[in-house]
Amino acid sequence: MISGAGQAFAAPPAPAPDDGWSVEKGNLTWRSEQRVPMGDAAVEFYAGDRLLGRAKPKADHRTFQLPLEEASDLRDLQVRAGGRRIDAAAPEPRAQKRAAAPAATEPLPPSKVDPGVKGRYQTVTGEYTLPGVKLPEFPELVEMQGVVVAPKGAPGKRPIALFLHGRHSVCYNGDDPEAPQAWPCPEGTLPIPSHRGYLQAQELLASQGYVTVSISANGINGQDWEAEDGGAQARSSLVRQHLARWADWAGAGRSSAPAIVKNAPRADLSKVFLMGHSRGGEGVSRAAMDSLTPPPAAQDGYQGKVRWNIRGLLLIGPTIFGHNPVPDVPSATILPGCDGDVADLQGQVFIDGTRGVSKGKALHSSLYVIGANHNYFNTEWTPGQAVAPAWDDFYGEDDPVCSPGAPTRLTAVQEQTAGATYIAAAAHLFVGNDDRVRPLLDGSGVRAKSADPARVLTHALGANRTAALVPDESVKVTGGRLCEQVAPEPAQACLVTENYWSPSPHFVAFNGISPEAGRYAVDLGATAGKTVSMKPARAMDVSGAKDLALRLVVPPNTSGNRFGITVVDTKGRRTALGDVSLNGLPGTEYTTSYWGQEVRVPLKKVRGKITKLEITPRGAGGAWLIDAWGWRAGTPAPQATSLPRIDIGELTIVEGNTGTRTYQVPVKVTGRGTGKVRLFTVDAATYEPKSWVVTVKPGQRSIPVPVVVKGDTLFGQDEGQIVEAKAVRGTVIGDYQGGLMVENDDPMPEISVEPVADRVAEGGTLSWRLTLSTAAETGIYLYGYPVPPTSGVELSSTDVDPDWFVDNAYEDPEPSRPLSETWLSAFGAVEPGELTGDLTVPTITDTLDETDEVVQLELVLGVEDGPQLDPVTGSVTD
Repeated sequence: MISGAGQAFAAPPAPAPDDGWSVEKGNLTWRSEQRVPMGDAAVEFYAGDRLLGRAKPKADHRTFQLPLEEASDLRDLQVRAGGRRIDAAAPEPRAQKRAAAPAATEPLPPSKVDPGVKGRYQTVTGEYTLPGVKLPEFPELVEMQGVVVAPKGAPGKRPIALFLHGRHSVCYNGDDPEAPQAWPCPEGTLPIPSHRGYLQAQELLASQGYVTVSISANGINGQDWEAEDGGAQARSSLVRQHLARWADWAGAGRSSAPAIVKNAPRADLSKVFLMGHSRGGEGVSRAAMDSLTPPPAAQDGYQGKVRWNIRGLLLIGPTIFGHNPVPDVPSATILPGCDGDVADLQGQVFIDGTRGVSKGKALHSSLYVIGANHNYFNTEWTPGQAVAPAWDDFYGEDDPVCSPGAPTRLTAVQEQTAGATYIAAAAHLFVGNDDRVRPLLDGSGVRAKSADPARVLTHALGANRTAALVPDESVKVTGGRLCEQVAPEPAQACLVTENYWSPSPHFVAFNGISPEAGRYAVDLGATAGKTVSMKPARAMDVSGAKDLALRLVVPPNTSGNRFGITVVDTKGRRTALGDVSLNGLPGTEYTTSYWGQEVRVPLKKVRGKITKLEITPRGAGGAWLIDAWGWRAGTPAPQATSLPRIDIGELTIVEGNTGTRTYQVPVKVTGRGTGKVRLFTVDAATYEPKSWVVTVKPGQRSIPVPVVVKGDTLFGQDEGQIVEAKAVRGTVIGDYQGGLMVENDDPMPEISVEPVADRVAEGGTLSWRLTLSTAAETGIYLYGYPVPPTSGVELSSTDVDPDWFVDNAYEDPEPSRPLSETWLSAFGAVEPGELTGDLTVPTITDTLDETDEVVQLELVLGVEDGPQLDPVTGSVTD
């Protein structure tokens, strides 16, 4: 896991007293007082706003650990998942942010077609179970199980839609919330049937002539915590294993098909549609990539031929840890406005991350569903519908937008109906080639009546769009500013708010890297009447376009935001295209509501090339331009292409005692063609990211990434260099993270702890010295945890320096209580190259007449497999 500075917003509050941090056997450990439900977002440790790494859960689902070599700075520790803080209560919101959201606006006009209307076919339903399959990295077999809903009597071969659920609890035992989560499910528990959670959408598509199958992935959910990619490759392998079986059953293997498959029409594997929920969304996207450009055999659980054609994807609240969408496979991504799991709405990257990468003909649509949470799209994750314990993932209380009962919050049934309707819309457009459905997905501002009362806003990239202005470092901005989507400094960052995470899904950081080169937007400012002029490095051709489509972000809960739009052509003619108006999304500090809405103005008589775009805000609420495009109707064939694929591997070497050696991080290129990829590393000392763009040439099979390793005889934790990759142009990224691991081969120094001042008067500082027999090349950290002393009166939280206490206990010293009843962790260190360091406990004076007070500290070294140290005791006299 790469370490880098996270995006800087306002400083989050100090952790609550029940955060449970400790260091155990070389691991930074956090224990939650309550069980953390299995979810799709990764649980990550932060030091302030810098990502330390992705933590791994223990079997109790309360304990999470990260190796200390990935977490050298242990100040201001935090735990986040999907961008939101989970180790501390949310801050008290400000009064003005608790105001009710704006009154609902008029509903969008209805679409000419409604994909949510049931079709003419009756349906048949059944399940199949096949022998489990072995997937790389997973010790246990993964189940091959699916529920099929298919049309009765539909003629000929029928398109097939495959559904993949996300990461949820695996096992249940009645209503027991503490049921063990393991795979296979322990005796006395049953697997949670998450794959049965989309029957409404399956019934709808089957009635319209599609063969549908929803597959189970509990075997991946129960083991994916070990996988560096969160199980994306495993999910892709599972999807393709099922598609291979369906290809058999559609041909010569029909006689051996399960009964439900025989009762269904033959599937047309040239017309495959995939739906993925949460980590399932990342999984089906990876399956589309792997079907076009196969992954390295060693990491793939499917080795057969590709006998299918994936025509499109619908993703619900998806993760995309690798920021690696497939640019030439059409997709539609649902962003739930009240998502409490993947709360940063990182699925927006499935749209934004395709920009400029390939031909740009595939439509990539973003659907912001106001009032939808993460779980309720699946009935088996919904209380009152699920057979196992289920929960509302939204976490705010009395929230005017997202709490149950709020005017903008959807009920479970409303959410599921909206989900089914837009799943069908994507299938009809991408697989059925029904262009009449496109306005429901491409930002044209219409609605499907079947989804009422859900309010679904859309924007899109691709199809018949041509670039008019895409912000990059070459764009000259006057009147506003070119801003970085991901940056630690407010002066460079596009958006700084009071949230822990970016409140804009457009500005989600790539694995904690900040600043992240190559990602820009334009801050239009908040001054009414002040024109912002944007001049790209070269004129942009919009000939043939009907409208200019802009993606604009305005603050939540604002209304009547208006902007005047003007363009200048190559002959210097200024053409005022008119004004656009839009309202902010309903939002609070608990939502990710700074989302780009699509607005369009007719290009009138503008033809040819644009040299400048001017936007004049008419209000003073602030706004940001994501990009602008020439738009015309229609959905061209996307022509999916096998682009050069980059997979970063891992190499482990032994440091050695002498000499300097250069090693190459294994960066593999497969496929044909040329393209560009951006590689990232993070400096181990400063945590500053470095990046560079590499051109991939035809026939190239690797990318050189040299790492110099110097041998020595100094003890140190395992070292190395992490490398990550993102596509820039003409490439796709499979394994986005890898690098070089340097194993320490030097013995640990002998360690002793002796008192310097273990008996002091009030106001003095208790001190112990940590001494090494030889210097080390890494810091040796010592933590002292107060325990009840074997005798005497224990030192209290108000007997020590209050600032020191807050810094080391993350809680207030009042009310006074014994130190062993706090979360205090006294800290000492021997810095690299030094032989000694001190652990101290500073005390204060008071006016009370007291007996001697005692502190006893259990000592723990922040070194994996470090020696056990005897506890130390200190006394404070009155």
